[in-house]
Amino acid sequence: MTKIAITDDHPLLLEGLRNILSQEEGFEVVGCYPDATKMEAGLANTAIDVLLLDINLPDANSIELVKPLRSKYPATQIIIISVHNEYAVINSVLEQGARGYMQKNASVEEIISGVNRVLDGDIFLCSQTKLVVDKKTKDELRTVPKLTRREKEVLTEAASGLTTAQIAEKLFISPHTVESHRKNLIEKFGTKNLSSAIKLATEYGLIIQ
Repeated sequence: MTKIAITDDHPLLLEGLRNILSQEEGFEVVGCYPDATKMEAGLANTAIDVLLLDINLPDANSIELVKPLRSKYPATQIIIISVHNEYAVINSVLEQGARGYMQKNASVEEIISGVNRVLDGDIFLCSQTKLVVDKKTKDELRTVPKLTRREKEVLTEAASGLTTAQIAEKLFISPHTVESHRKNLIEKFGTKNLSSAIKLATEYGLIIQ
């Protein structure tokens, strides 16, 4: 019997996936979790074959969860479920060890196929996601940028509308240091200005506005 867990903070989707997978012969849904904290507590007590993991959780960004989860539970295959379909996000989670990427509006057939494919040792991408990967252009970000704690703080404060001077005062750093972080952020996201970097960071779930 294949043991499956699902982590998603939307109750309707969580229940829908549970119903779909529970009806499939040979599948058993042994855990449904609304956030990363409850998921990690559940995984510590139950062996899981496949974990369906929402990319954005209220208490974590799953891009940063995949690698430690794979390290701690190497026998658990992770399929990301998401409303995002950007190449950088897809590639990032695959590089971190996810075995699949599935849009939340994927068909029932694709959901079942995805679970079976990763159990067979394959990488699974739903049809919509595969199109994005196939059409990737050389100008697109290859992965989601890795930000330092301070860069995240500067980005978050800038997103809230604070000026360089206000950010410096709030974070107890010099305006010059803030400007250096702003420059680094623009370079990391490959954008022309910080506003565009903020937009991408929000889409990727790196900051919440």
